[in-house]
Amino acid sequence: MTSAVVFAYHNVGVRCLSVLLAQGMEVALVVTHRDNRGETIWFDSVEALAREQALPLIAPANANDAAVVAQIRQLQPDFLFSFYYRNMLGAELLALPRRGAYNLHGSLLPKYRGRVPVNWAVIMGERETGATLHQMVEKPDAGGIVDQQAVPIGPEDTAAEVFGKVTDAAALVLARALPGLIAGSARITPQDLSKGSYFGGRKPEDGRIDWTKSAHEVHNLVRGVAPPYPGAFTRVGAMTL
Repeated sequence: MTSAVVFAYHNVGVRCLSVLLAQGMEVALVVTHRDNRGETIWFDSVEALAREQALPLIAPANANDAAVVAQIRQLQPDFLFSFYYRNMLGAELLALPRRGAYNLHGSLLPKYRGRVPVNWAVIMGERETGATLHQMVEKPDAGGIVDQQAVPIGPEDTAAEVFGKVTDAAALVLARALPGLIAGSARITPQDLSKGSYFGGRKPEDGRIDWTKSAHEVHNLVRGVAPPYPGAFTRVGAMTL
């Protein structure tokens, strides 16, 4: 049986781990995060799914720690998958799977490489985004593309609504690509990184409205950071609105 070590978190992690199990993949280990008590947890739990399915589970503070690398090396997995795992995986980890390491990213790569791609796509006024399964290399979101699926962004859609569409697309892309990966027949398309940009993470302070922007740009910001994200705000005197 083909085996995988799965790094996963959030809704995409739950959906994509479920796809692997449904297609008969042996999940030798699930690596996830402990929930941060200071964060609003509005998404599904990979840990809960792994425990429900009696899968081996760890949640290390540092996935690149020598002990974690040694544990995964001993498992000799065929594949390594990352589904919305929040930390970068180092070269030593990426070299371990015999048949490759793959990540599911929430944009149409090479556009919106980096952090919170769905939020950025809404904030930047895009009319579509999607999900991309790609090879993992040391440079983030830069490996060859296995498959991707576009989803529309409506003019009133919030980032959370778009994220729901992207989650569905992620599960579809993985289910469609997995047989070819297992058979060794998947076609890999190199990325042209000149056709996209890298975007960094966002902080609650980044939701401050800049009133020098157009009404359209302000509207996109409000949609892009609307709850369950921290939200857009402005200040009038001593008041925060």
